[in-house]
Amino acid sequence: MAKKENRLSMELAEQQPKRKSGGFRKFFTWFVIPIMFVVAVLLVVATLMNTNVFDLGKKAFESLPFVPSEEQQAKDAVVNNDSKLVNLQAEIKEKEAEIAQLQKKLDTTASEKEKLLTEKEQLQFEIEKLNREQNDSKRDFNDILITFDKMSPKAAAPVLIKMSDAEALRILTNLKPDKLAAILEKMSPENAAKYTEMMAKQ
Repeated sequence: MAKKENRLSMELAEQQPKRKSGGFRKFFTWFVIPIMFVVAVLLVVATLMNTNVFDLGKKAFESLPFVPSEEQQAKDAVVNNDSKLVNLQAEIKEKEAEIAQLQKKLDTTASEKEKLLTEKEQLQFEIEKLNREQNDSKRDFNDILITFDKMSPKAAAPVLIKMSDAEALRILTNLKPDKLAAILEKMSPENAAKYTEMMAKQ
């Protein structure tokens, strides 16, 4: 009995692969070969009738609902180009606005620079004017100093007393020591003490 079971199982094992290969062979024999034959016959007929099978296939392919046609592809391309064009135009406007803003800043900077140059020129003129006035006042003071140096101490002392303390002090501090001593001798002791004290504080 065990022998019989072994033999049956061996027969089953041998029959199963045959069935699988037989199924594939049947599919190939009954479907693939006839389809290939029909296609070959149709190609021969189309060639005899002067029909371009590839054009027909292309038209049939384009007529499928999920495949976009050339016209649709062209429309899509136009839409894409339009959107790109709009984006580029917007970018150009942004750049033009930036350029205008930079030009405005440049103009403002140029006008500020011009204003500063004008102010600088005015300040230089004022400095030159003050230097001239200072030189003139130095010249005038030197002339006054020379005059006091030439005056006798007796004549110079009353003039200095009549002047403002600041002017008198300025003249006295710039005189030579011997001339200063001679003028102070001709002043009253109070005035001489006052001017000496003021000169000491300087």
